[in-house]
Parts: sequence; C-alpha cells; structure tokens
Amino acid sequence: MSAAVASLWRHPIKSHGREALRSVVLAVGQTMPWDRVWAVAHEASKVTNEAWSRCANFSRVSKAPALMAITCSLDEDAESVTLHHPERPDLTFKPDHQADTFLDWVAPLMPQDRAASARIVRVPGRGMTDSDFPSVTLCSLSSHRAVEQKLGHPLSIHRWRGNIWIDGLDPWQEFEWMDRDISIGDVKLRARERTDRCLATTANPETGKRDADILGVLDHWGHNDFSVRAEVIEGGTVAIGAPVEVL
Repeated sequence: MSAAVASLWRHPIKSHGREALRSVVLAVGQTMPWDRVWAVAHEASKVTNEAWSRCANFSRVSKAPALMAITCSLDEDAESVTLHHPERPDLTFKPDHQADTFLDWVAPLMPQDRAASARIVRVPGRGMTDSDFPSVTLCSLSSHRAVEQKLGHPLSIHRWRGNIWIDGLDPWQEFEWMDRDISIGDVKLRARERTDRCLATTANPETGKRDADILGVLDHWGHNDFSVRAEVIEGGTVAIGAPVEVL
C-alpha cells in the first residue's frame, strides 16, 4: 500500500475546535491557511498581537479538557466562526470583533481553578502553532493504530489535533523523516521536529472528559511524541488521496 493523504484538518481558534477540509493550498513558510489564526489568551498572559507566543500563554485543552469537545466551521469571507459543543448552544461570532460574546460562551467550559480566558489574539501573517516556526503537523494513521492497540480500545484521531493525516506508512516511520523532504500532492515539506505531547491527549473529543492515559501508552515506546512538525518549502495544493513520498 502506497502512502496517501487520508484527511485534512484545520483549527481556526487554537484549542477551540476543528474543521475537516477536502483540499488546501499551502504557501511556503506558512501554516495551513486559517489554522490557529486566532488564540485565546488567559488573564495571566501578557501576549500581544505582535508576535508568536508559547502555548502556556493561552487557554488550552491540557488545562481545560472540556475544550476538546468543540467543533467548528469557518466562513472565510466573513471571518466568522461557528462553534459547537455538547454542553453549549451553537455560537456564530467574529473573533476580531466579538470577543466578549465568545468569552461568555466559553466561560462554563473553563475550570474554576485555572486562569480565565481574557481576550482573543491574532498575529498578522502567522498561525499560533506550538512550534516557534510556522508548521504543518503530519500525522500517521498507522502510528495512531499502534497506540489504539496498546491501549486496548479505539481512539479518535482528534486527540492529536493534526493537520495532514497519512495512511500507508509503517508505525512510527514518520520519526525517520527529520530534516528530510516530503512530497505531498503538489507540495514539498521538510520535517523539522517531532511533536511532544501533553495532557491534552487524555481528553475525549466527543465528551471533553479525560478518559485515557495516552502519555503512559506512549511511554511504552520510550517517548511522549506523536506526529511531526514540518515546514512548507514548496507551495501548492494538497487534497485527500494525494500521494505521499519521502524524497
């Protein structure tokens, strides 16, 4: 079986929802378009709209597991996002102009012992990925199945919050890609780092409840990593079914 793209996902608001795509156009040195273009700063954060900041400055699933159950849809022309959660009414709002509406909506999902969400941040021309460079996350379904098998029951792929899911690799083969170029459809990416994982993976994407010791399972392989972060070095279109090749 040759490797190919199985699914594509973006996360318009960091840690607050996911949306499936059929195809996407990637640009050199950029994140997936509209991926983590907004992030939610908490009340203890001093981040601004001027530069990339580390994930500790933002409300995120590792501290607020209920956020994992958010799904979303983005209207690119209107720059509005519709959020869905099993415990909240649907909300459509414009993150750049209606932050207070969002903050009221999300407040019941935030733990009382954590810093409250305070404002929405947007850095021009830069998605707020966890890496300090604009990255696209490449995930392997074979590695995901290996985790499922070790855990003993099925898992949603959304625990990993990846961008491009690939089928047809050997388990953990993606970790051999460091500093190598990967052709996906019309695009060429360079794998730069493995993605270290945190407590966010323990939250169920359907319920927002912590229900699986994913980090403990990963320890079986001697690491806490899943997926790789890659840099786009030649732009173009990636679509579901596109072939994947290590160059």
